[in-house]
Amino acid sequence: MKAAIFSLGSKSSEMVALAMQKYFQKVDHISLKDIQVVLGKESGIYIQDKKIEDYDCVYLKGSFRYANLLRSLASLLEEKVPYMPLAASSFTTIHNKLLTHLALQKHNIPMPKTWVSANVTAAKDLLKKMNYPIVMKLPEGTQGKGVMFADSFSSASSMLDALGVLNQPFIIQEYIETGGADIRALVVGNKVVAAMRRKAQKEEKRANIHAGGTGEKIKISSQVLSLAVDTSKVLKAEVCGIDILESSEGPLVIEANISPGLQGLSKVVHDVNIPDEIAKYFFQRTEEAI
Repeated sequence: MKAAIFSLGSKSSEMVALAMQKYFQKVDHISLKDIQVVLGKESGIYIQDKKIEDYDCVYLKGSFRYANLLRSLASLLEEKVPYMPLAASSFTTIHNKLLTHLALQKHNIPMPKTWVSANVTAAKDLLKKMNYPIVMKLPEGTQGKGVMFADSFSSASSMLDALGVLNQPFIIQEYIETGGADIRALVVGNKVVAAMRRKAQKEEKRANIHAGGTGEKIKISSQVLSLAVDTSKVLKAEVCGIDILESSEGPLVIEANISPGLQGLSKVVHDVNIPDEIAKYFFQRTEEAI
C-alpha cells in the first residue's frame, strides 16, 4: 500500500511520515508549496506539471493560511483515495474558530458562553453587559495567536478599536478561571492516545506550548475522554488536538487543532509513541477501506 503526507514540512509531519514507513510499502512526503490544483477538463493535483500518483492513504496537514488549498485538495482526493483521516469540510471548519463554535453548538458540545459580533459598534454594546475578564478571539489563528484577554471594558474597547481595521467578526467568550491551565487531548480514531495539562507562564493566560506554556502528563477522566472523541467526530477529523477547560460546570471545549504539534506532547508523554499510534491507525483504516 502507498501513502502520502501533504504538509509544510513541520517536525510533527516528519515524525508521522517516518512512522508510516513501518507500515506502508511507500510513503511520500509532499510539500504543499509545490502543489498545483487544476480544475476543468484536466482537473487534478500536480507537482511541477506532473500529476501526482495514486495513493491508498493521504494525510493532509497545514496551517490555517492553507485552509482553502487543503479543502480543495481533500475534495479532489476524496473520490479517488480509499482512506483519508480528515474530511474536506474539516479544514475550513476547524481552521475557523467561529465555524468551530457553530459546529459545537449544533451538536450540543459544551463550551464557554460565546458571542459573535459583526462590527465594532455592536461589539462595544455587548461589552458593556459583560462580566470581566473576558476572552476575545479572531476567527483565524493557531498556537494561541489571535486570542486576547481583557480585564475591563476600557481595555476590551481599546482592543476592538485596534482590531476594527481587519473588518472581520469578533468572537467574545466568557473567561473560565482555571489558574491558566487547560487540557490538550490528542484524538486518534475513537480514543485519546495522549493527553497533557498545559500551564501558562506567569503573567500569561494562554496555556499553549508555543506561547511558552509548560505541560505535564495527566490521566483524563472518562468524561473528558468522551468529550474529546465526540468533538473530533463532530468536526469530522479522525486525528485532532482538542483543547478543554476543566470548569465547575464540567469540561468545556475551547478549541480544536486539525494540525496538532506532536513534539511538546511527546516530550511529556514518554510511554506512548504518538507518531506510531497515528501511523498504525492509518494503516488499519486503509486496510479496511481497500
